Amino acid sequence: MGIRVVRSSSKSWAVAALTALAALFARAAEAEGTGALAVSMAHSMMMLLLQLGAILFAARLGNMLFTRLRLPGMLGELCAGVAIGPYALGRLTLPGFANGLFPEFFIRLSEGGHELRFVVSPELYGVCMLAAVVLLFLVGLETDLNLFLRYSVVGSLVGAGGVALSFLAGDLLSVWLLPWVVPGTYTALSPACVFLGVLSTATSVSITARILNENRRLDSPEGVTILAGAVFDDVLGIILLAVGMGVAGATAAQHTDWAGIGKTALGTLVVWLGATTAGVLAARTLAHALKRMGGHSEVAVLALGLALIMAGLFERAHLTMIIGSYVMGLSFSRTDINHMVREHLQPVFALLVPVFFAVMGMMVDLELLGDPKILLFGLVYTAACMLAKLAGCGLPTLLCGFNLRGALRVGVGMVPRGEVALVIAGVGLTSGFISKEVFGVAVLMTLLTTLTAPPLLIAAFNRKGSGLRPGKSPPGPLDVMLSSYSFPNEEVTALLRNSLMQHLGQEGYFAHALSMSEGIYQARKEDAVLNIRQSGNTIEIDAPPDAVPVVRLMMIEVIVEFEQTLKELRKPLGAELHTELSEVEAGRTVRRETLARHLSQEAMVPDLKATTKRAAIAELIDVLARAGLVKDSDAALASALKREAAMSTGLRHGIACPHARTDAVGRLVCAVGLKADGIEFQSMDAQPARVIILTLSPTTAESPYMAFMSSAMAVLHEEKALKLLLGCRTSGEMLRALVPDSRKK
Repeated sequence: MGIRVVRSSSKSWAVAALTALAALFARAAEAEGTGALAVSMAHSMMMLLLQLGAILFAARLGNMLFTRLRLPGMLGELCAGVAIGPYALGRLTLPGFANGLFPEFFIRLSEGGHELRFVVSPELYGVCMLAAVVLLFLVGLETDLNLFLRYSVVGSLVGAGGVALSFLAGDLLSVWLLPWVVPGTYTALSPACVFLGVLSTATSVSITARILNENRRLDSPEGVTILAGAVFDDVLGIILLAVGMGVAGATAAQHTDWAGIGKTALGTLVVWLGATTAGVLAARTLAHALKRMGGHSEVAVLALGLALIMAGLFERAHLTMIIGSYVMGLSFSRTDINHMVREHLQPVFALLVPVFFAVMGMMVDLELLGDPKILLFGLVYTAACMLAKLAGCGLPTLLCGFNLRGALRVGVGMVPRGEVALVIAGVGLTSGFISKEVFGVAVLMTLLTTLTAPPLLIAAFNRKGSGLRPGKSPPGPLDVMLSSYSFPNEEVTALLRNSLMQHLGQEGYFAHALSMSEGIYQARKEDAVLNIRQSGNTIEIDAPPDAVPVVRLMMIEVIVEFEQTLKELRKPLGAELHTELSEVEAGRTVRRETLARHLSQEAMVPDLKATTKRAAIAELIDVLARAGLVKDSDAALASALKREAAMSTGLRHGIACPHARTDAVGRLVCAVGLKADGIEFQSMDAQPARVIILTLSPTTAESPYMAFMSSAMAVLHEEKALKLLLGCRTSGEMLRALVPDSRKK
């Protein structure tokens, strides 16, 4: 097949390109019918690549849009999947794709089982399940078992109350409502009813935690109680999913074998608890072994490999694979490699997890969801799930010192559903335990609870008044001691913070950034967790009481080392080093064209009037301003003086190079001034500066400051060039001394 290049106008080029592309797709589609197995496999891989590309692109756009609207990005990815799925835009036919980009498949779920009409190919479904495994592995890693153990009373009451009441509400309500939309006879142990009950128990604490953090309520009594209850909620929800899978499988037959159901439920619970207990006990030994095998990236990959193996083993044991990955994540949650693994798996998470949420959205049949009966079912089910969480999580808090206001805040904080609910719904659909109608109801419930809970939570906290009963003191934050250290400026503070992080790493801590933009860092070693914050010129460290002495000694050592470094920097460069630098520069080709690009005659001052360092800098900035090279003289002067205050820019042999980054300039600009009797610049050799080279560069873009100064120093290191410059009487002579070829221009 040949390709002919056609010259066309810019307007017709796009049309011609699309026409040619459509022709290629059409020919490929025609050839597909005559191909053998290899052609079919190639076609499957081609379809997978196109589908993944479309999904990633749409999911990222949805995430960005919802994030700008201050809504969870996960919902944007879910809605993007709905939009491009086969029940919306995905049904549109394209050249070469008669059935659309996402054609339906019929998949036999098990031997002798029924066929399920599926909207994703087996290959895309495999990627989706891999994403679900990674997602639940990271959810397990984020589970705070220390909080689980510390607040076992209030956490168990809130978590267990919410799970129990939500499950009963979802399960029993579905017994009554399901016959409206899916004809049949249902009991509380019917697979669809069990899954709707399990779905209603999930809680997305990440959404609540973000809102509490933004409103500075994360450490409030209600905030701590919500976090503790959510930990129990996650653990109990996964246990309930494991048991529910066993019960659903046992009751899939028409008759009910109560003995078999009880045996299956008990066996499932024993397997889960046994695997979790063994994993938690062996986790530290396993983490130490992984750390000896390589660096941070290798440890993260090996940990993910173990999660995949555990997921496969759980699937082999007739439990869903996501439970196995959650168990492995939960096992590593108390080890010091926890954040290391999470940080290095973030790119994997960012790639795969949006695929999962988008595919979940693609499975939503909009026509079915638009059915009045199904829509009514979804709204009633959602309302029941919200009320069940409010009552189940809020009422137990009344026993823990809260009043009705505090109980309402805790209950609303536990309402949002999120990623775990979608994972459970996907497992139920692909296992054949729930229908497309029920799956759509589950997605609708997730959307509505996630959208309505944040404004309700903000409104509950905006109501003035304490959430505690008089004289009551519920659990507060973990016992920590705060150490605070202040320094002269932000630059010094950042240097000391980086040095502290290096020292912590040498002491066996895993030190990493939680939010570099907000200056929040963390260091972990076994159970010890240090939270480090830089706010301006202050470093604050939250540490457990037994770790405070170590932190203080380490901070003293960092400060002493910094002071010793400053003393060394104040010493003049040794003669040997100066000779060595001169030899290096003399051996290089002097790039005078670099100077020529940034020097101009109007920025040359042969006789400075200033007698002080500040006045000299101000005079050179005024020269640049008159030449139209500086937009704001005051801002430029402030930046230059701030840089000079940090450390003097006086060099050797009577040369000073004050400089700064400032928004007052749009590109690198330079002014050169001469002072016959010199100006005091605290130079390295204690000589006054007779040549002052002022350089200003923009803060928002890269500028060749180092290349410019290197060229200038290379020129002035030549004794003849320096004497020639000092003997200049006009600005033109100065420019020719620095750039000899300038007279030709």
